[in-house]
Amino acid sequence: MPLFITFEGGEGCGKSYQAHLLYRKLKTLALPAILTHEPGGTLIGEKITRLLKWAQDEDISPLTELMLFNASRAQLIEKVIKPALENDNMVITDRFTDSTIAYQGYGRGLDIKLIKAINNTAASGLKPDLTVLLDIPEEEGLTRKIRQKADRFHQENMAFHRRVRNGFLQLAAEEPKRWLVIDARQSRSQISRIIWERVGKLIILR
Repeated sequence: MPLFITFEGGEGCGKSYQAHLLYRKLKTLALPAILTHEPGGTLIGEKITRLLKWAQDEDISPLTELMLFNASRAQLIEKVIKPALENDNMVITDRFTDSTIAYQGYGRGLDIKLIKAINNTAASGLKPDLTVLLDIPEEEGLTRKIRQKADRFHQENMAFHRRVRNGFLQLAAEEPKRWLVIDARQSRSQISRIIWERVGKLIILR
């Protein structure tokens, strides 16, 4: 019963917490599942992540960012996600191709069609069955992360984060059947209930 679920959202939206919560619930129910993340999820991917998030000695161009994210993605698809789905696992991913469109497309201004083409190649055409978007105003999301060390993306100005948020909402509007948009200002327990209601239906249908 393979099922591919991705979690998306801007800085401080709480998606990583909810992805872990869903994974633990599936494991508690003895349902085969794995949890991974982007960028990263493999040894090569983690090395790329360090470059993308913490490089200080040289500016990384938007196009270079795009290629690095997709290099990490290609490795993750080949070594982790595809094998898991082929073995009837449910795969939960903290960020996927939609983040690249939102950040490098809407945020950085790269051509959306170009990004989608490269994303599709790196992901081997794989698309999520469900994408959960935890939506939060950019100011509130960044405030939540104020005590954490700021990576390259966190350090971007408010206009950048506003474009990213708008990008996610635009993507969700284009494919409403795939997306579940949730107000991330709700309590964690309420958010998890909303997610489980949708995921539970998908499991039954499968």
